[in-house]
Amino acid sequence: MSSKGELDRMDHVAISVNDIAATVDWYRERFNCDIVYQDETWAMVQFDNITLAFVIPEQHPPHIAFVKDNAGDYGELVGHRDGTASVYIDDAAGNAVEIMAPHSVY
Repeated sequence: MSSKGELDRMDHVAISVNDIAATVDWYRERFNCDIVYQDETWAMVQFDNITLAFVIPEQHPPHIAFVKDNAGDYGELVGHRDGTASVYIDDAAGNAVEIMAPHSVY
């Protein structure tokens, strides 16, 4: 247990790819994972310990995502097509970090 209390929960890591279907196929052929969601521009695959998202560069930056009860404190939450709501911020090195509200539906 952290000295600050319960540890935060990482929800997913998103990597940028050019072809969603080919990337999902590549991971499914090599690893035991489930497809949570997939369309032409975005996919999520579930592993035992984390979800991996594949995004096309024109729609989302590569990022890591955390679930926070106070997500709205980080900025205005934006709803997504999967029913989640979040805000993107940059870490100290300029990497994109998504802060998600806790009522995820996927």
